Formats: sequence, structure tokens, C-alpha cells
Amino acid sequence: MVPELMARRSAGGTPATAALARAGVPFSLHPYQHDPAAPSYGLEAAEQLGLDPAAVFKTLLAEVDGRLVVGIVPVSGQLDLKALASALGGKKAAMADPAAAERTTGYVVGGISPIGQRKRLETVVDVSALDRTTVHVSGGRRGLELGLAPQDLVDLLGATVAPIGRA
Repeated sequence: MVPELMARRSAGGTPATAALARAGVPFSLHPYQHDPAAPSYGLEAAEQLGLDPAAVFKTLLAEVDGRLVVGIVPVSGQLDLKALASALGGKKAAMADPAAAERTTGYVVGGISPIGQRKRLETVVDVSALDRTTVHVSGGRRGLELGLAPQDLVDLLGATVAPIGRA
């Protein structure tokens, strides 16, 4: 069996878990029963897993001056598009088309992980992540969260850290 496939199977079976295993980054798997009727994927994950919503982060794709980028913010808040654009030296930002987000990342909306995306995009992690010992992000499918150290997330993604979230 190909080593990457073995890593994917042994670590939860998504490109995100495979990327973490390849990089040697410690992480924990947090599966839960996803309800397709849930109005918010991130808040559902926090509730189902008994986690503080400020420690669970959502992965959002936006366009900054015409290029796709990733913003990672707590599920308890929203992405500040102006702050995202500013953090990347851009002028204008708008949320990306969901179909473009799925095509570019290889994940479905509600299960988009910031890790193991098909195409590496510029990424900004909200500064509040660094206040945590562990942050939780999508594991690459609905119903799977990953826990890892925030600095490991930033380092693995080559991300910028900036205040891009708002309550």
C-alpha cells in the first residue's frame, strides 16, 4: 500500500489528517454525528463535542482583489472582510462563491479544512487563536474536527496572524 494512503487511513482518512501525519504535527480527532439540518456547521461541532465555540475555528474562503484566500476565525464570530484584505495587503474582499471554494480546496462546504487543500492559498488566522492551547478546525469532512496547537496550524499553513474576526 502507498504510504500516503496508509497515513490517510490510520489518521482518520482525509487529506487534512494525511498532511498532519506527513508533517509530524500532533493532532487529535474529534468525530461527531453531523445533522444535515444544522444551521451552522461550526456551532454544531462545538455543541456536539462540548467545546467552547471560541476555540472552534471555521475556514472561510474569500476573494481579495480577485484572488482566493482563506480566513480562519472562531465559529462564535464572523470574518471581517476589510481586516482580511488589509492583512494581505489588499483593498477589497468578498466571500468566495461556494462552488469555487469546493473546487479549489477539494472539500465540501461545511467540511472545508484549512489543512490539505488541493491548492495552497494565502491564509490568515485570527489572532485570538494564539490565546488558546488547542484550536479545533474541520478535519476535511462534515462531522470531523481536528484539535491542534495554534502555532502548529500557523506554521503548517505558512499563515499570517491578524485580527480578522469580529463578534
